[in-house]
Amino acid sequence: MGALRRFGLAAATAVVLVPLTSCDTGDPAGFKQNAAPQPAPPAQTLELTPAAEQKDLPVSTEIGITVANASVRSVALADAKGRLLSGQMRPDNSAWIPDKPLDYKGRYSVTVTATDGRRAITKSTSFTTMAEPQRQVGTGMYLFDDHTYGVAMPVVVEFSEQIPEKSRAQVESRLFVTTTPAQPGVWHWMSGRQVTYRAPEYWKPGTVLSVRAALKGLPMGEGRYGDDDRKATAKIAGEKLELVVKNSNKHIDVFRNGKKVRSMPVSLGKASTPSSSGTMVIMDKQESTIFDTTGEPGDQYRVQIQYAQRLTWGGEFIHSAPWSVGDQGNRNVSHGCLNVSPSNAVWLFQNTHVGDPVTVKGTGVKLERGNGFTAWDLSWKEFVKGSALPVPQELLEPVPAVAPSPSVSATPSVAVPSPTDSIN
Repeated sequence: MGALRRFGLAAATAVVLVPLTSCDTGDPAGFKQNAAPQPAPPAQTLELTPAAEQKDLPVSTEIGITVANASVRSVALADAKGRLLSGQMRPDNSAWIPDKPLDYKGRYSVTVTATDGRRAITKSTSFTTMAEPQRQVGTGMYLFDDHTYGVAMPVVVEFSEQIPEKSRAQVESRLFVTTTPAQPGVWHWMSGRQVTYRAPEYWKPGTVLSVRAALKGLPMGEGRYGDDDRKATAKIAGEKLELVVKNSNKHIDVFRNGKKVRSMPVSLGKASTPSSSGTMVIMDKQESTIFDTTGEPGDQYRVQIQYAQRLTWGGEFIHSAPWSVGDQGNRNVSHGCLNVSPSNAVWLFQNTHVGDPVTVKGTGVKLERGNGFTAWDLSWKEFVKGSALPVPQELLEPVPAVAPSPSVSATPSVAVPSPTDSIN
């Protein structure tokens, strides 16, 4: 019986092995499976602007790119001599921007390749640029290469003529700011002749600001074009210095990184010529300058002033005023400036930067919008409303206005106008 059982087991095993051996040599009926058909990959599309052989285009022309089911791998823009131009994609990948403006009356060809990682698609186009326009708008930027500024220094671009509202979005789209470390910001049109950029809060100490106003040849409305392409790379100081001026006690408190390090008496504007209340920014510093009011209404004189730091275009400065030392800390006698003693004026001059914030409180007269670098006198909620372009949702959330801490523990630029302040 045992032998039969062993035989039966062996026979059963043999029966099972036969079809397994057959599977190694073919697909017997009952074992073959039909593979599911693979869907065709989605079609790739790539469209470029300008369209082929367009003529008389601005030298600010960008290469517009519309791509589907692929990503841009390369952009090759060449001039008539075959020289390749460098450039960068916009953050939203909608266009490729040359690093420099194109030449007037130049011919260019461009080839763009996009890929999904398996397949590639390539398109080409060509175009020519216009002759140099006769009507050009002067541009300037209040930022100098290799300079160090205070934490409240805005990026300010000015124009010699009014930019119509309908043209401001296009102008704003050609203003680029890169910060290291990253601190996203927004542009705000103070007027048709000035646009200002800042972040929700003061720049972090040590930030590097790289700015390009890519405006050469850019249409600016009414048949006018931008005059130049301007760049600057500057640094923010390694400390946050803030000045707080209170009319109530007639003192200037100086905060360094949130800690009060000095307090000094001051005399502000008298009742007939009050100082402005609001957050200003030191715009310019002159160790010695001339205040000249001849030909202006009111007091007229021409006098030399020491250690002057400009706060407004209207002529408000912090400066040395030895003639009012007895009034400083007690009464206001100036024409709007902040009078300090010679020794305090020297200390401030040696410790402050262009771009440091100065907040004046309690004078009863509000700082006029655009009278100096007034970006920080607006709340963030107000500031973002001044952009001509849509503001990203993540930047729309209101941020508390930046206030000084209560703690007690490349490039050509528009020249700063000569001081025309009354003696203060």
